[in-house]
Amino acid sequence: MADSPASAEPPSAPPRTPPAADRPVYVIGAGPGGLAVAHELRARGLRAVVLERADRVGASWRRHYDRLRLHTTRRLSSLPGLPMPRRFGRWPARDDVVRYLEKYAEHHQLEIVTGVEVSRVEPLPDGGWLLRGSGGRELTGAAVVVATGHNHTPRLPDWPGRDTYTGEFLHAGDYRNAAPYTGRDVLVVGVGNTGAEIAVDLVEGGAARVRLAVRTAPHLLRRSTAGWPSQYTGVLVRRLPVGLVDRLARPVARISVPDLSAYGLPRPRTGLYSRVAEGAIPVQDAGLIAAVRSGRVEVVAAVEGFEDGKVLLADGEHIAPDVVLAATGYRRGLEPLVGHLGVLDDRGRPAVRGGRAPDGAPGLYFTGFTNPISGMLRELALDAERIARAVARHDAKGGSGPVSRLPR
Repeated sequence: MADSPASAEPPSAPPRTPPAADRPVYVIGAGPGGLAVAHELRARGLRAVVLERADRVGASWRRHYDRLRLHTTRRLSSLPGLPMPRRFGRWPARDDVVRYLEKYAEHHQLEIVTGVEVSRVEPLPDGGWLLRGSGGRELTGAAVVVATGHNHTPRLPDWPGRDTYTGEFLHAGDYRNAAPYTGRDVLVVGVGNTGAEIAVDLVEGGAARVRLAVRTAPHLLRRSTAGWPSQYTGVLVRRLPVGLVDRLARPVARISVPDLSAYGLPRPRTGLYSRVAEGAIPVQDAGLIAAVRSGRVEVVAAVEGFEDGKVLLADGEHIAPDVVLAATGYRRGLEPLVGHLGVLDDRGRPAVRGGRAPDGAPGLYFTGFTNPISGMLRELALDAERIARAVARHDAKGGSGPVSRLPR
């Protein structure tokens, strides 16, 4: 991609308020959501400029651990206008996703400027948007799409004593593979999909002991049952009432997933879809069930803090692993960017997403800030079309002056 638009040098700062007709749509973030939106806008003849703080597209995907594979199928994970190649298999690997994103940007000739971090978005009196970026840049757009991603800023609980803990400690975002932990005692904190897969990776990679600290037992799902991916079920029930899905999921779980109560993972009392509504996605089994039943992954109580160089668990036990690995999720990190606009809820999430702009902020859109059971990439693809349609409608009404058009 050395000669593609994705490698263009950052432009010099434009005039503070350029002619309205020269305002593109700025898309913040060159991950799958941002790239898909940029393509859909270009397909409607609208100029979209993607701003990426890293030096390449798909930066967050490049940082994921080596063994990562999608829990969603190749067919339902493709972005608009370019299917994923069949050679990726049913469950594409991390490196395949990265290659796909590179190819996507090149194939659609997307206009991407790397090395530009947008720190703040502000409305202009005439309805456009001012973006303040690194290097003192001030960019003026007709509309803005925020696609900085669900996994933006590592989240670490404020555990008592963590600041004085001298043992080896890292966030899951810094984990790549099990090689540095061969023969060592590792405590993985958190049993989301990331924590579960890393625990299995450590066991298979030769860690001497792997414990998994769990506060709330998750719902466990088989990635595929009799050839039927769980994602397909997620798509089918996406719009059904929460209570109904909860009731339907219980017998399915009892049939397909063994009871692990004796190993420290009881079946959750809260329904599966009720937990999804709270932000807790089911854990797709990538070897955790077998590892727990065989004793290779030991489930322990949640971490309460750190005392005297040891980890204090919720049941009062003190343990001394060689390594503590926190798979405790991420923050969206949107407050500095748009927090002053009143468009976030009390958990820091966009109050509205997809093709809807927040009240009082016309021309501002968000994508990629949920984690639906129907599949993140699938929903990003749907969001891209919705956002592009909304921008085109907003442009037709002259809400912030005409969006820059692509040359014919």
